[in-house]
Amino acid sequence: MSVEARRYAVFGHPIAHSLSPEIHSAFAKQLGIALDYRVIDAAPVVFEAEVRRFFAEGGHGANVTMPHKLVALAMADEVTEAAKRAGAANTLTHLGNGRIEAHNTDGSGFVRDITERHGFDLRGHDALLLGAGGAAKAVAWALMDAGVKTLTIVNRTPERADELADAIGEPARCHTRYWDGLDGECFDLVVNATSIGFDGGKFDLPMSIVQDHSTAYDICYGTAAAGFKGWAVAAGVRPDWFRDGLGMLIEQAADGFERWHGQRPDTDPVYRELRQRF
Repeated sequence: MSVEARRYAVFGHPIAHSLSPEIHSAFAKQLGIALDYRVIDAAPVVFEAEVRRFFAEGGHGANVTMPHKLVALAMADEVTEAAKRAGAANTLTHLGNGRIEAHNTDGSGFVRDITERHGFDLRGHDALLLGAGGAAKAVAWALMDAGVKTLTIVNRTPERADELADAIGEPARCHTRYWDGLDGECFDLVVNATSIGFDGGKFDLPMSIVQDHSTAYDICYGTAAAGFKGWAVAAGVRPDWFRDGLGMLIEQAADGFERWHGQRPDTDPVYRELRQRF
């Protein structure tokens, strides 16, 4: 007797490029779980209605990507602490009776990737975070929780960086600088969580902020990470100490998968497979 596949989906706009179906299908196959995972392209004006319809028709959970993460948070009946901190949700769970829980796995996915896969112990290090959007907020909180010595946040709109630092509320460890005010500082870790790689802009940062012992990490992967990698390597980061966000994508997916199914998949085979392509 066959087991009916439980229904899940990823919502975005555009969304055809998403690796989520491939990743979740690989996790499900690994653990012997019957899964129906769909891609749903929903324009912003219909996103909430499409999510509610999906759950009403039997959907159990949904991943959410740009540009819907803020609305995903706002429409939820219950919000986890991780989603509150990020001010955005990338994981929705149907609780029954039309009720929805919002969660965010970006921060946990980032930490799992950089610490467990790449062996970077965040404790006691000075970190620089570029960006202050939803994913950046999740990463900022995760860096603080993981024990960085200091976290410096810069953003092209400095008020948003100040808001994030104020929300964290640890001025002795977490503070902001202006984008063009980083001369004279050096960091063990620089994390790019801006959209510059997508926009085709340049990373006009002083090269003195990294040395050959520094690690650079872009939460994007593939061509979107090429610009930041080019800057980092030119500034002195060793090429093999640059990390992109492919592992973060897989780990945050695994965190959501575990939340839905109660089992955590082995992410390494999925990472190895996708790494050959990106």
